[in-house]
Amino acid sequence: MITRGFWVWLHRWVGLTMTGFLILVGLTGSLLAFNAELERLSAPQLFPGPHAGTALDPATLARRADALVPQARARTVYLGDEGSAIIGMDARPGEAPLDFNQLFLDPITGEELGRRRVGGFPNGLNNLMPFIYRLHYNLTIGLIGRWILGIVALVWTLDCFVGFYLTLPHFGGSDRRGFFARWKTAWLVKLRSSAYRVNFDLHRAFGLWLWPMLLIFAWSSVSFNLPEVYTPAMELASDYQRPDVTQLPAPKPPENRKMMDWEEAWATARKVLDDQTRMHGLTVERPIALYKLQTRGLYEYRVRSSRDVSDYNGSTSIFFDAFSGELRELRLPTGQHAGNTITTWLAALHMARVFDLPYRIFVCALGLVVVTLSGTGVYIWWQKRRARKLAAARARVFHEQRNAAA
Repeated sequence: MITRGFWVWLHRWVGLTMTGFLILVGLTGSLLAFNAELERLSAPQLFPGPHAGTALDPATLARRADALVPQARARTVYLGDEGSAIIGMDARPGEAPLDFNQLFLDPITGEELGRRRVGGFPNGLNNLMPFIYRLHYNLTIGLIGRWILGIVALVWTLDCFVGFYLTLPHFGGSDRRGFFARWKTAWLVKLRSSAYRVNFDLHRAFGLWLWPMLLIFAWSSVSFNLPEVYTPAMELASDYQRPDVTQLPAPKPPENRKMMDWEEAWATARKVLDDQTRMHGLTVERPIALYKLQTRGLYEYRVRSSRDVSDYNGSTSIFFDAFSGELRELRLPTGQHAGNTITTWLAALHMARVFDLPYRIFVCALGLVVVTLSGTGVYIWWQKRRARKLAAARARVFHEQRNAAA
């Protein structure tokens, strides 16, 4: 039979193993709760904010980017940040590599706002927030970092249940009070106690007060970083559609036919989406992105619709054949598949994209709570270890003195 002492031991060592990672993601997560504001603060020339005028369509913006950088070609047009159109660029075949991969345009006038490279270490304030995002998501080391943090998130998810169990009162014993009367102690912080007791109470009480949100953030982190575990689990538990474009069959290009150019793709995207909005009763608020998926032979058109839950941006998408214009897939953030609706809410809660400013403040504070839980856990372990070593030293001295007297 597994004893309570085993779960205490497991919780302690799992927590110590995760401490550095949780402190890192807690601090960076607190910053990312205000990512948009910090982007405008650190790179105001790239994110000047919206101004009056009629926005240019994605095809026009892509052509403008191609004209500004003839040796490069546009591959994505992102309009999610009002006031800035972010054009993903790569070098044309045979041309030298670019020293940037994002071109920023004014969405009203098409004028260039600036350029930056996302990836590697920041060389200025322009790419500071993308660096913090990658530090939070994959430790800035790509796939390996994603797996590391994914495993940490999975262990964190399981440890949430272990930690909750350890707050429950012991069964049996001489205390005859009711269950909730005994459990009440775990919810309280005795500020007038010793430093050890205050740290212990903070660790236990914070974990209880915020347990549902800690579990949401842990499991949503698994969805971001370890889809190899999250996807099968969601498919087993619910109706879930894999959000992986590689699952879509790549079309076979017709002979002597090139992919649609931006203008044709834009016209096709609107027509295909119009058909889907009528069929599913959607209301489209604004376009978010048009992506050319060159290697898949597809285009993705993303909008914000009545099925989105985020306060801004949107994740309602259609994928269509870049040669024939045929719809390949419609992805709705809510109301289409139960598992995907859950995932949409998990992502929105994790990224502080719902409930406006009060919730973003809460998420920022929650990141600091994660740091506090990690710090208090280390302090509790250190104090117990110190007490054990002191007790062992005293016992050793006692035995030595007794042997000497004998």
